[in-house]
Amino acid sequence: MNLPLGYRYSAVYAGLRKAAKPDLVLIVSDTPASAAAMFTTNRVQAAPVKLCRRHLASSGGRVRALLINAGNANCATRTGDRVAAATSRALAKALQCPVDHVLPSSTGVIGVELDGSKIVNALPELIAGLAAEGFAAAAESIMTTDTVPKTAWAESEGVRIAGMTKGAGMIQPNMATTLGYVLTDAVIAPARLKTMLRRAVERSYHRLSVDGDTSTNDTVALMANGASGRPPGRKFEEALAQVFESLAQQIARDGEGARKLIHIEVTGARTDAEAVRIARAIANSPLVKTAVAGSDPNWGRILCAAGYSGAAFEPEQADVYLQGVRVCRRGLAARFDEAAMAGKLDAKDCRIQFVLAGGRGTAKFWTCDLTEGYIEINGSYRT
Repeated sequence: MNLPLGYRYSAVYAGLRKAAKPDLVLIVSDTPASAAAMFTTNRVQAAPVKLCRRHLASSGGRVRALLINAGNANCATRTGDRVAAATSRALAKALQCPVDHVLPSSTGVIGVELDGSKIVNALPELIAGLAAEGFAAAAESIMTTDTVPKTAWAESEGVRIAGMTKGAGMIQPNMATTLGYVLTDAVIAPARLKTMLRRAVERSYHRLSVDGDTSTNDTVALMANGASGRPPGRKFEEALAQVFESLAQQIARDGEGARKLIHIEVTGARTDAEAVRIARAIANSPLVKTAVAGSDPNWGRILCAAGYSGAAFEPEQADVYLQGVRVCRRGLAARFDEAAMAGKLDAKDCRIQFVLAGGRGTAKFWTCDLTEGYIEINGSYRT
């Protein structure tokens, strides 16, 4: 992995987690970087989300540092705003940069007061540990119920892109608990970067669901510090989108309790927006997700979910494919080998295609199966 030039990373244990493992991460650009971010659309928003919005607005999209804590969401608390502001000020003072060049993020339990002094006291060690080779440790340290760190990278015409993300439950980003950070050393102005971010998120995080919940803390940030000295080339935006798509797929594959990644493709809808509605309904259906978990080729559940999605189509127009095999033809059962199909559905990747006739709308979506493991994890998340 060739990381973007001009960034350093650090992770330490600040005492925010119950387990003694790193829970505070710092990502610093050696020079002020262009930045753009998208945040949760939940009406309940964590203090760092609100502060990040203000900082990006006041700085004109310039950022030096990302400060990320795990173990506490800093949301729905009496002191949340003060903690987010105080920790950002302390870091800005230590880095000798404007306070609005700091973007804070938090992930963890909602409604528990966050002791900001633990973060402030850990800053000297955190800053001292900054190193260009600290990317992997930072990616691991932002995890909560994740079972694996999630990273992706690409190179395009002399510039580098690297991303990290976390999330396994409370996932249906509408910009789940999802945090994502993508860095590049390309020369890009903030306004153009914002446009690129929106397009990349639209085909990645906005095509992702684990359980249909939109977190209070969702944050996806993109930074470009220009350290390569090169503007983005013709192929840059596609490379950027592929990094985002990889991160989104990794979240779905690591969904809480999941054993299978589900790829959903809808074609032939009236519009792309209607294709997305159908795909999202299929992805969020507990009946579809449990059928996949049990390797049950119950195509009726897929047709049913599409039918209540709100998209306009006639059932007689619909074909359904599982693992490339047509199981529903024109809204009715197609002939297929049930036992053989059950065996195909035992694979770690399940592909669902919902094909309509006549339209040009298409969509891709990612989710995971729903198992007893999801209940076990979330039944005791606080305790």
